[in-house]
Amino acid sequence: MNFGALTRLLFEDVDRRGVTVHCNQRVHDLARETDGRWRVTVRDTVTGELRTVRARFVFVGAGGGALPLLQSAGIPEIRGFGGFPVSGKFLRTRSPELVGRHQAKVYGQAAVGAPPMSVPHLDLRLIDGDHSLLFGPYAGFSPRFLKAGSIFDLPRSVKVNNLGSMLGVARTEMALTRYLVKELLQSREARHGTLTDFVPLAEDADWDMITAGQRVQVIKRDPKTGRGVLQFGTELVVGGDGSVAGLLGASPGASTAVSAMLTLLERCFPDRMPVWRPLLQEAIPSYGRSLSDDPALLAQVRLDTMQVLELNG
Repeated sequence: MNFGALTRLLFEDVDRRGVTVHCNQRVHDLARETDGRWRVTVRDTVTGELRTVRARFVFVGAGGGALPLLQSAGIPEIRGFGGFPVSGKFLRTRSPELVGRHQAKVYGQAAVGAPPMSVPHLDLRLIDGDHSLLFGPYAGFSPRFLKAGSIFDLPRSVKVNNLGSMLGVARTEMALTRYLVKELLQSREARHGTLTDFVPLAEDADWDMITAGQRVQVIKRDPKTGRGVLQFGTELVVGGDGSVAGLLGASPGASTAVSAMLTLLERCFPDRMPVWRPLLQEAIPSYGRSLSDDPALLAQVRLDTMQVLELNG
């Protein structure tokens, strides 16, 4: 699925409903005002114009950029959180002959000691009519929290309240550190060797290396031990009064988006849930119900899912 195209369609829909959408904007600061509202400082990336927006509620869905924004908000709930950026690199081919042979997504097994995010896979992509075949991921490193971020993103995110968490992870995750170093030192020949485990006849000249994206792994303080732990999933951080929330994590994508947003509604708008819940259950019949305790509902959800997949080819 082309999630960029899906996002544009969603924005077009909310625009038709009267919601104002601003593009090419970069949020530089998030601060609480005396009346309880949030002051959001925004710069237009095209004109350079700086302006401020005031809001009663703010959701920070900025990918790797969410951590520094939540830190600037100064909410106590973000204390102890840090982030470690990792680049995701893939070998890519646009060879019509190779692309035409693979019409599926094929997964392998992660190497011993490698993190879950490193599971190798061969993946067909169709973006704006352009077919390509990707293989990876290979880990890379950049101190940027976003592909177009600053090289100072990582050092600027280190605070007194999260230094212990980050040092603790550096001490306890030596296997991950060794894995990342090994990945960074890999030669082109070694990377191609991994590819030939999947595509034995792959020619090196047909493939080029691309950086697909930048992810920031969550580092947090374990409430039981007080030590820093590395988290490979996502984390929804909500301010105490529910007026600000943000999504941290390495993969806040399609697999977690709905669950995260339902949790957000429940935690930030508990007074409105009695009115919203029937509408949510109409859109998501399994919302608030246990599929393991209701075989009939489980069968219906599976049937609905298969029908959606068939409609989408």
